[in-house]
Amino acid sequence: MKLNQISVFLENKPGALSKVCRVLSEHQIDISTMSMAETEKFGILRMIIREWEKAAALLKENGFGVTVTDVVALEVDDRPGGMCQVLDALDRYSINVEYLYAFVSPLHGKAVVILRFDAPDAVLERLMADPEVRIVTMNEIFTGK
Repeated sequence: MKLNQISVFLENKPGALSKVCRVLSEHQIDISTMSMAETEKFGILRMIIREWEKAAALLKENGFGVTVTDVVALEVDDRPGGMCQVLDALDRYSINVEYLYAFVSPLHGKAVVILRFDAPDAVLERLMADPEVRIVTMNEIFTGK
């Protein structure tokens, strides 16, 4: 199952991140997870949000550069080497990871890794058939069930 990730382009200056969070907060929109990558002049804030369509529209209305990208969430054992199991599966299928970020989840002592691939549909087709990989659904991310 693909997730919709919101990416927001921000100037690399004080207050830029808080403006995004404030817009979402004022509209009672919860951020499930986020990651920020930066360069010298700008940053890319990536977020998984249940109400992603509403969040993207609000951020655009407030002048932010926003894109929506398909990503995949995979379950990872929350232990040393847990990520290796997922990476081994990706290597078996020669799948390249463009970027990833992870968070510990309420999923039975597991972690969740959010991954971006250049062809998420093809990746999902392969991974769904692999018994060593478990894809995490949107509902699991937002509710922990």
